[in-house]
Amino acid sequence: MRALVLTNAYYRAEEYMYAPRRIAEELNALGVEAKIRANDFFPFSIEGGDIVSAIPDIDFIVYYDKDKYVAAAAERAGIPLYNGAEAIRLADDKAECAIRLAGEGIPMPKTMPGLMCYRPEAALKEGLEDEVLGALGSPVVVKECYGSRGRGVYLARNAEELSVIAENVKTRPHLFQEFIGESAGRDVRVMVAGERVLGAIERRSEGDFRANVSLGGTARAIEAGEELSAAALKAARVLGLDYCGVDFLVSGEKFYLTEVNSNPFFGGFERATGINAAREIAETILCLEREKLST
Repeated sequence: MRALVLTNAYYRAEEYMYAPRRIAEELNALGVEAKIRANDFFPFSIEGGDIVSAIPDIDFIVYYDKDKYVAAAAERAGIPLYNGAEAIRLADDKAECAIRLAGEGIPMPKTMPGLMCYRPEAALKEGLEDEVLGALGSPVVVKECYGSRGRGVYLARNAEELSVIAENVKTRPHLFQEFIGESAGRDVRVMVAGERVLGAIERRSEGDFRANVSLGGTARAIEAGEELSAAALKAARVLGLDYCGVDFLVSGEKFYLTEVNSNPFFGGFERATGINAAREIAETILCLEREKLST
Protein backbone atom coordinates (compact mmCIF):
# COMPACT_ATOMS: atom_id res chain seq x y z
CA MET A 1 0.00 0.00 0.00
CA ARG A 2 1.30 3.46 -0.93
CA ALA A 3 0.38 6.80 0.62
CA LEU A 4 1.25 10.46 0.26
CA VAL A 5 1.31 12.83 3.22
CA LEU A 6 0.60 16.19 1.62
CA THR A 7 1.62 19.31 3.56
CA ASN A 8 1.21 23.04 3.02
CA ALA A 9 3.23 24.62 0.23
CA TYR A 10 4.83 27.24 2.47
CA TYR A 11 5.30 25.54 5.85
CA ARG A 12 8.79 24.20 6.53
CA ALA A 13 9.45 24.85 10.22
CA GLU A 14 9.61 21.86 12.56
CA GLU A 15 6.59 23.12 14.55
CA TYR A 16 4.49 22.58 11.41
CA MET A 17 6.22 19.50 10.04
CA TYR A 18 6.34 17.41 13.23
CA ALA A 19 2.82 15.99 12.97
CA PRO A 20 2.86 15.00 9.28
CA ARG A 21 6.40 13.66 9.59
CA ARG A 22 5.45 11.51 12.56
CA ILE A 23 2.31 10.19 10.85
CA ALA A 24 4.39 9.22 7.81
CA GLU A 25 6.88 7.43 10.08
CA GLU A 26 4.13 5.48 11.80
CA LEU A 27 2.48 4.55 8.50
CA ASN A 28 5.82 3.21 7.29
CA ALA A 29 6.19 1.23 10.50
CA LEU A 30 2.77 -0.30 9.78
CA GLY A 31 3.88 -1.46 6.35
CA VAL A 32 2.63 1.43 4.24
CA GLU A 33 5.06 3.10 1.82
CA ALA A 34 4.36 6.68 2.91
CA LYS A 35 6.15 9.75 1.58
CA ILE A 36 5.83 13.42 2.54
CA ARG A 37 5.48 16.03 -0.15
CA ALA A 38 4.75 19.74 0.09
CA ASN A 39 1.71 20.94 -1.79
CA ASP A 40 3.97 23.34 -3.73
CA PHE A 41 3.33 21.95 -7.19
CA PHE A 42 0.12 21.62 -9.18
CA PRO A 43 -1.18 18.16 -8.29
CA PHE A 44 -4.39 18.50 -10.30
CA SER A 45 -5.67 20.32 -13.34
CA ILE A 46 -8.89 20.39 -15.30
CA GLU A 47 -8.34 19.39 -18.90
CA GLY A 48 -11.05 18.73 -21.45
CA GLY A 49 -13.60 18.95 -18.66
CA ASP A 50 -11.95 16.23 -16.54
CA ILE A 51 -9.70 16.18 -13.47
CA VAL A 52 -6.16 15.19 -14.40
CA SER A 53 -3.80 14.11 -11.61
CA ALA A 54 -0.06 14.77 -11.54
CA ILE A 55 0.33 12.58 -8.45
CA PRO A 56 2.00 9.18 -8.97
CA ASP A 57 -0.09 6.08 -8.35
CA ILE A 58 -1.02 5.97 -4.65
CA ASP A 59 -3.74 4.40 -2.53
CA PHE A 60 -4.59 7.38 -0.33
CA ILE A 61 -3.55 10.84 0.81
CA VAL A 62 -3.11 12.04 4.40
CA TYR A 63 -4.01 15.67 3.89
CA TYR A 64 -2.11 17.93 6.29
CA ASP A 65 -3.12 21.11 4.53
CA LYS A 66 -6.23 23.29 4.35
CA ASP A 67 -6.24 24.01 0.62
CA LYS A 68 -9.87 23.07 -0.07
CA TYR A 69 -9.41 23.15 -3.85
CA VAL A 70 -6.71 20.49 -3.98
CA ALA A 71 -8.65 18.41 -1.47
CA ALA A 72 -11.81 18.57 -3.59
CA ALA A 73 -9.87 17.79 -6.78
CA ALA A 74 -8.21 14.76 -5.15
CA GLU A 75 -11.56 13.27 -4.24
CA ARG A 76 -13.01 14.04 -7.67
CA ALA A 77 -10.03 12.17 -9.10
CA GLY A 78 -11.00 9.17 -6.97
CA ILE A 79 -8.16 9.38 -4.42
CA PRO A 80 -9.23 8.68 -0.80
CA LEU A 81 -8.40 11.55 1.53
CA TYR A 82 -7.89 11.60 5.31
CA ASN A 83 -9.41 13.91 6.41
CA GLY A 84 -11.99 14.29 3.63
CA ALA A 85 -12.44 17.48 1.63
CA GLU A 86 -15.86 18.43 3.03
CA ALA A 87 -14.75 17.80 6.62
CA ILE A 88 -11.67 19.98 6.14
CA ARG A 89 -13.74 22.76 4.57
CA LEU A 90 -16.22 22.78 7.45
CA ALA A 91 -13.62 22.63 10.22
CA ASP A 92 -11.33 25.23 8.67
CA ASP A 93 -13.97 27.98 8.53
CA LYS A 94 -14.69 28.90 12.16
CA ALA A 95 -18.07 30.47 11.37
CA GLU A 96 -19.21 27.63 9.13
CA CYS A 97 -18.01 25.10 11.71
CA ALA A 98 -20.10 26.78 14.44
CA ILE A 99 -23.13 26.93 12.15
CA ARG A 100 -22.82 23.24 11.28
CA LEU A 101 -22.45 22.21 14.94
CA ALA A 102 -25.38 24.38 16.07
CA GLY A 103 -28.41 22.35 17.09
CA GLU A 104 -26.32 19.26 17.88
CA GLY A 105 -26.44 19.68 21.64
CA ILE A 106 -22.82 20.89 21.92
CA PRO A 107 -22.40 24.05 24.06
CA MET A 108 -20.63 26.92 22.27
CA PRO A 109 -20.03 30.58 23.16
CA LYS A 110 -22.60 32.99 21.74
CA THR A 111 -21.31 33.79 18.26
CA MET A 112 -22.29 36.17 15.46
CA PRO A 113 -20.76 35.97 11.96
CA GLY A 114 -19.24 39.33 11.00
CA LEU A 115 -20.72 41.61 8.37
CA MET A 116 -18.92 40.97 5.09
CA CYS A 117 -17.38 43.99 3.38
CA TYR A 118 -16.19 43.75 -0.22
CA ARG A 119 -14.69 47.23 -0.63
CA PRO A 120 -11.81 48.34 1.63
CA GLU A 121 -12.87 51.97 1.35
CA ALA A 122 -16.39 51.28 2.66
CA ALA A 123 -17.14 52.59 6.15
CA LEU A 124 -18.10 50.28 8.99
CA LYS A 125 -21.78 50.13 9.78
CA GLU A 126 -22.69 52.96 12.12
CA GLY A 127 -23.30 51.66 15.61
CA LEU A 128 -21.70 48.26 14.92
CA GLU A 129 -19.63 48.42 18.10
CA ASP A 130 -22.64 49.11 20.34
CA GLU A 131 -24.65 46.38 18.63
CA VAL A 132 -21.94 43.75 19.07
CA LEU A 133 -21.09 44.67 22.66
CA GLY A 134 -24.77 44.89 23.53
CA ALA A 135 -25.32 41.35 22.27
CA LEU A 136 -22.12 39.68 23.48
CA GLY A 137 -20.91 41.81 26.38
CA SER A 138 -17.50 43.36 26.97
CA PRO A 139 -14.79 42.40 26.33
CA VAL A 140 -15.54 40.54 23.11
CA VAL A 141 -13.49 38.15 21.00
CA VAL A 142 -13.04 38.78 17.28
CA LYS A 143 -11.85 35.86 15.16
CA GLU A 144 -10.85 35.71 11.54
CA CYS A 145 -12.59 32.63 10.17
CA TYR A 146 -9.40 31.18 8.72
CA GLY A 147 -6.32 30.74 10.87
CA SER A 148 -4.70 28.41 13.37
CA ARG A 149 -2.36 28.42 16.37
CA GLY A 150 -4.08 31.50 17.82
CA ARG A 151 -3.42 33.72 14.83
CA GLY A 152 -6.22 36.00 13.73
CA VAL A 153 -7.86 35.95 17.18
CA TYR A 154 -8.24 39.31 18.95
CA LEU A 155 -9.69 40.61 22.21
CA ALA A 156 -11.54 43.94 22.16
CA ARG A 157 -11.87 45.35 25.66
CA ASN A 158 -14.09 48.28 24.72
CA ALA A 159 -15.86 49.96 21.80
CA GLU A 160 -12.75 51.82 20.69
CA GLU A 161 -10.65 48.65 20.43
CA LEU A 162 -13.50 46.83 18.72
CA SER A 163 -13.77 49.60 16.13
CA VAL A 164 -10.07 49.29 15.26
CA ILE A 165 -10.15 45.48 15.05
CA ALA A 166 -13.40 45.44 13.06
CA GLU A 167 -11.92 47.89 10.57
CA ASN A 168 -8.82 45.71 10.16
CA VAL A 169 -10.76 42.48 9.51
CA LYS A 170 -13.81 43.83 7.68
CA THR A 171 -12.77 42.51 4.24
CA ARG A 172 -11.90 39.05 5.59
CA PRO A 173 -14.39 36.46 6.84
CA HIS A 174 -14.67 36.91 10.60
CA LEU A 175 -16.94 36.46 13.59
CA PHE A 176 -17.68 38.06 16.94
CA GLN A 177 -17.81 35.79 19.99
CA GLU A 178 -18.69 35.96 23.65
CA PHE A 179 -15.64 36.16 25.92
CA ILE A 180 -15.60 33.42 28.57
CA GLY A 181 -13.69 35.30 31.25
CA GLU A 182 -13.08 32.37 33.61
CA SER A 183 -11.26 30.57 30.81
CA ALA A 184 -8.98 33.47 29.82
CA GLY A 185 -5.54 32.04 29.11
CA ARG A 186 -6.81 28.49 29.62
CA ASP A 187 -8.44 25.90 27.39
CA VAL A 188 -8.70 22.15 26.92
CA ARG A 189 -7.78 20.22 23.80
CA VAL A 190 -9.26 16.77 23.29
CA MET A 191 -7.60 14.57 20.67
CA VAL A 192 -9.88 12.25 18.69
CA ALA A 193 -9.00 9.45 16.26
CA GLY A 194 -11.80 7.39 14.76
CA GLU A 195 -14.40 6.77 17.43
CA ARG A 196 -11.93 7.13 20.30
CA VAL A 197 -10.77 9.94 22.52
CA LEU A 198 -6.99 9.59 22.77
CA GLY A 199 -6.62 11.96 25.70
CA ALA A 200 -6.81 15.59 26.72
CA ILE A 201 -4.54 18.41 27.76
CA GLU A 202 -5.14 21.65 29.58
CA ARG A 203 -3.26 24.56 28.02
CA ARG A 204 -2.44 27.67 30.03
CA SER A 205 -0.86 31.03 29.28
CA GLU A 206 0.11 33.56 31.92
CA GLY A 207 0.37 36.54 29.58
CA ASP A 208 -2.19 35.98 26.82
CA PHE A 209 -5.94 35.28 26.73
CA ARG A 210 -5.11 32.66 24.08
CA ALA A 211 -3.71 29.45 25.56
CA ASN A 212 -1.95 28.05 22.50
CA VAL A 213 1.33 26.27 23.25
CA SER A 214 2.75 27.81 20.06
CA LEU A 215 2.23 31.26 21.64
CA GLY A 216 4.11 30.35 24.80
CA GLY A 217 1.46 28.46 26.72
CA THR A 218 2.15 25.32 28.74
CA ALA A 219 0.30 22.00 28.60
CA ARG A 220 -0.48 19.28 31.12
CA ALA A 221 -2.38 16.02 30.75
CA ILE A 222 -5.89 15.88 32.24
CA GLU A 223 -8.82 13.49 32.21
CA ALA A 224 -11.25 14.50 29.48
CA GLY A 225 -14.25 13.23 31.41
CA GLU A 226 -17.46 11.80 30.03
CA GLU A 227 -19.14 15.03 28.91
CA LEU A 228 -16.12 16.55 27.16
CA SER A 229 -15.32 13.23 25.49
CA ALA A 230 -18.89 12.86 24.25
CA ALA A 231 -18.93 16.43 22.89
CA ALA A 232 -15.58 15.99 21.12
CA LEU A 233 -16.64 12.70 19.54
CA LYS A 234 -19.96 14.18 18.43
CA ALA A 235 -18.26 17.21 16.86
CA ALA A 236 -15.89 14.94 14.93
CA ARG A 237 -18.80 12.76 13.81
CA VAL A 238 -21.00 15.67 12.71
CA LEU A 239 -18.17 17.26 10.73
CA GLY A 240 -17.09 13.92 9.25
CA LEU A 241 -13.54 14.03 10.60
CA ASP A 242 -11.44 10.86 10.85
CA TYR A 243 -9.10 12.51 13.39
CA CYS A 244 -8.99 15.97 14.93
CA GLY A 245 -8.24 18.17 17.90
CA VAL A 246 -11.28 19.73 19.60
CA ASP A 247 -10.78 22.84 21.73
CA PHE A 248 -12.97 23.83 24.67
CA LEU A 249 -13.16 26.74 27.07
CA VAL A 250 -14.06 25.84 30.64
CA SER A 251 -15.98 27.98 33.12
CA GLY A 252 -16.71 26.28 36.43
CA GLU A 253 -18.72 23.16 35.62
CA LYS A 254 -19.57 24.44 32.12
CA PHE A 255 -17.63 23.97 28.90
CA TYR A 256 -17.87 25.57 25.48
CA LEU A 257 -16.54 24.22 22.21
CA THR A 258 -14.59 26.93 20.38
CA GLU A 259 -12.70 25.27 17.50
CA VAL A 260 -12.18 21.96 15.73
CA ASN A 261 -8.82 21.32 14.06
CA SER A 262 -8.82 19.03 11.03
CA ASN A 263 -5.02 18.73 10.87
CA PRO A 264 -4.00 19.20 14.49
CA PHE A 265 -0.45 19.85 15.61
CA PHE A 266 -0.01 17.35 18.43
CA GLY A 267 3.60 17.73 19.57
CA GLY A 268 2.54 19.46 22.79
CA PHE A 269 -0.15 16.83 23.37
CA GLU A 270 2.35 13.97 23.00
CA ARG A 271 4.89 15.59 25.32
CA ALA A 272 2.29 16.25 27.99
CA THR A 273 0.49 12.90 27.85
CA GLY A 274 3.11 10.43 26.62
CA ILE A 275 0.49 9.19 24.13
CA ASN A 276 1.70 8.37 20.63
CA ALA A 277 -0.95 10.35 18.76
CA ALA A 278 0.81 9.80 15.43
CA ARG A 279 0.53 6.03 15.83
CA GLU A 280 -3.13 6.26 16.80
CA ILE A 281 -3.94 8.44 13.79
CA ALA A 282 -1.96 6.20 11.43
CA GLU A 283 -3.75 3.11 12.70
CA THR A 284 -7.12 4.82 12.36
CA ILE A 285 -6.41 5.80 8.76
CA LEU A 286 -5.17 2.34 7.87
CA CYS A 287 -8.22 0.72 9.45
CA LEU A 288 -10.57 3.00 7.51
CA GLU A 289 -8.72 2.34 4.27
CA ARG A 290 -8.88 -1.43 4.77
CA GLU A 291 -12.61 -1.18 5.48
CA LYS A 292 -13.10 0.61 2.16
CA LEU A 293 -11.13 -2.03 0.29
CA SER A 294 -13.16 -4.83 1.84
CA THR A 295 -16.52 -3.44 0.75
